[in-house]
Amino acid sequence: MILQMLKENKVVKLQEICEKSGCSESSARRDFQLLEEKNLLVRVHGGAKIKYSLSREPDMSGKATRNTSEKNAIAHAAARHIQQDDVIYLDSGTSTLAMVQYLEPEQNLTVVTNGVMHASMLADNDIRTILIGGELKNTTKAIVGVEAVNSLKKYRFNKVFMGMNGIHPRYGYTTPDPNEAAVKQAAMEQSEQCYVLADHTKFDAVSFVKVADVSKAQIITTQLLPKLSSQYNKQTTIQEVEK
Repeated sequence: MILQMLKENKVVKLQEICEKSGCSESSARRDFQLLEEKNLLVRVHGGAKIKYSLSREPDMSGKATRNTSEKNAIAHAAARHIQQDDVIYLDSGTSTLAMVQYLEPEQNLTVVTNGVMHASMLADNDIRTILIGGELKNTTKAIVGVEAVNSLKKYRFNKVFMGMNGIHPRYGYTTPDPNEAAVKQAAMEQSEQCYVLADHTKFDAVSFVKVADVSKAQIITTQLLPKLSSQYNKQTTIQEVEK
């Protein structure tokens, strides 16, 4: 029950566990201790929080099966921000990959991307596509490295659409890989408007490398708890969509 509550809310209070289960505080504390010893949570004052890995990142096939309905709803909403003749950047990742199905050749778009899978699907959809050069990261099928960053500095974008591993009010947008972080930073710096596509699991999560402050991009997500939504709306614009 504790792990399920953590999965839904990322933080649980000792009192909430006691009220929901009818157990004593000492019993709940023992469960917290047991789960912490198994490396499944981190105890904090008055409760526990979910344990994140700062550096671990699942591969594309692992990401593709997670929160698919949320990602499709977010991607559809993101695609509505694109206008005729836009030059856009699509970051690698499954949320941005889901956008491709909503792009039409008639929009006369130019799409720059560091995602190999994105480029292939865009080409299949007869959309003008530029795949930046650089080193291919095997796990995420993303082009990264110094060459990729230098390539991006040659372009200007109307809009960029980014994926992130973590969004935190203090630590900003984060990702596990310094090479991918550098590419994300370069793309955001070259754009008039930045959008971050993120399902609910990315909020209050922190990865190894900071990409930017929360204020540097608008966030497109599914409906959040009012307290969470209010916290982030103080720093940026959040578009919440129904999944």
